[in-house]
Amino acid sequence: MADRALKMELFDQFARVAQALASGRRVEIVDVLANGERTVEELSSQVGLSVANTSQHLQVLKEVSLVAATRDGTRVRYRLATPAVYQFWVALRSLAAERLPGVERLGKAYLGAREELEPVSREELLARLRAGEALVLVDVRPIEEYQAAHLPGAVSIPLDELEQRLRELPPGREVVAYCRGPYCAYAPEAVRTLRRRGFRAHQLADGLPEWAAAGYGVARGSEPNEPAAIGGNQ
Repeated sequence: MADRALKMELFDQFARVAQALASGRRVEIVDVLANGERTVEELSSQVGLSVANTSQHLQVLKEVSLVAATRDGTRVRYRLATPAVYQFWVALRSLAAERLPGVERLGKAYLGAREELEPVSREELLARLRAGEALVLVDVRPIEEYQAAHLPGAVSIPLDELEQRLRELPPGREVVAYCRGPYCAYAPEAVRTLRRRGFRAHQLADGLPEWAAAGYGVARGSEPNEPAAIGGNQ
C-alpha cells in the first residue's frame, strides 16, 4: 500500500504554490511581471510598496520558482519563471470571477462600467487590422512594458502623458487603447479621456499578455517616432 505520509508530503508541495499566491500583493506582482521584466525598485513603484516589502514578496515567489531573477550589472531583474505561471494567474482570476461575487462588484467600482466603453475583443481587433481598417493603436502602459513587448504598430503614450500628447494622435482616426489586461485601469481611463477630447476611442477588452498568449504576435523595442494608423490609407 502506498505510504500515506508520502502522499501528504506530495500534496503539501502542491499547496506551497497556492500559499505563495495567498497575498493580493504577490498576485499583483505576478500581473505586472506578465508585462515584462522589472527590478525590485520598478516593481515597488508599480505596486505601491516599499522596496523592502516588495523584495520580501519576490523572495516568497522565488522560493517556489514562480519568478526567476537575472543580474544586470549591479541590478537584479525579475521575470515570471515560465509561461505556465501566467496561465495559472489567468485560471486563478477566472475562477475567482466565476465563484466570488465580490470580484465583479469590486471590478466595476475600480474600473467603472466597461460596457459603456464598447471594448473590442482581440479577435475583432485582429480581424479589423487584417481587413485594413485605419486604426491607431495606443499602448498606455509604462514605457518599459511597451519596450518589452507591444502590439505591432502600436505607439507608446503612457497614461500619465496622454493629456500632454493628444496632438500626436491623427485626427479623425479611431483609437484603440490597451494596457495590462482585463483588471488594468489604464486603458479605461485613457478611453474616457480621449472621448472627452472628441476622439473616437475604444479599449481592447483584455491586454498585451492575452494578445501574446493567443499567439497573435508582438513587437519589441523602441516606439515609433509618431503614431500611425494601422491599415487603410496612411
